[in-house]
Amino acid sequence: MTNHPKISIITVVYNGASTLEATIKSIANQSYKNIEYLIVDGNSTDATLSIIKRYDGVIDKWISEADRGIYDAMNKGIDLATGDYLWFMNSGDQIADSTTLEKAIDCMPDADIYYGETVMIDDAGNEIGDRRLKTPETLTPASFKKGMLVSHQSFIVKKSLVDHYNETYTFSADFEWCLKAIEKAENICNTQLVLSKFLDGGFTKQNIVAGLKERFRIMVKHYGMASTLYHHIFIALKFFGFVVRHKRF
Repeated sequence: MTNHPKISIITVVYNGASTLEATIKSIANQSYKNIEYLIVDGNSTDATLSIIKRYDGVIDKWISEADRGIYDAMNKGIDLATGDYLWFMNSGDQIADSTTLEKAIDCMPDADIYYGETVMIDDAGNEIGDRRLKTPETLTPASFKKGMLVSHQSFIVKKSLVDHYNETYTFSADFEWCLKAIEKAENICNTQLVLSKFLDGGFTKQNIVAGLKERFRIMVKHYGMASTLYHHIFIALKFFGFVVRHKRF
């Protein structure tokens, strides 16, 4: 692998006319040039396709067709990707700044995973604060016993380490997908950077209760019931403490 591996950045979108352009611009503006940009659209009925066509010079491949849900669409993105690494940056999310990817890859040659922090943004792109969960200094499989400490949008992973998302989960397949990659990884780089800006109120937040139930099942599968119940005491305390302090979750 070269010092400038190909990064396949994948955007999944459905009726994202109000959010997609900011995502595309954040990718088009990267100083790192060995990028393959893919968009998977779920057969949108708004102006999403016109935006995609407007930025055709930036997008390497795009498809627009009906899917079975977000993880089916993301699996299509994996199948389209030819890069050494995958980075999902879905509609409404943004790369932190124009030099983010270059700095991330430079932090460690040929890492299996690069990860970093995430900040939350509102519909206008204004920062509203840090993500509730902070990234660990060292990322290991045990880290996710405390919840998904690394946002999916701040997780760049070698394509060779991942399989498809498990579509038996509707809301939390990304938790298990990231965890399984961490279990396989040998070299994981904490970039010490904010890698992404995550649009508050998106898919995960809209389905938070159902997503938490699925995540609990996944944690039991990987860590056992006793460990999962024990760690959820602290997860719950931290969650309610954050809500009280910041008036958001």
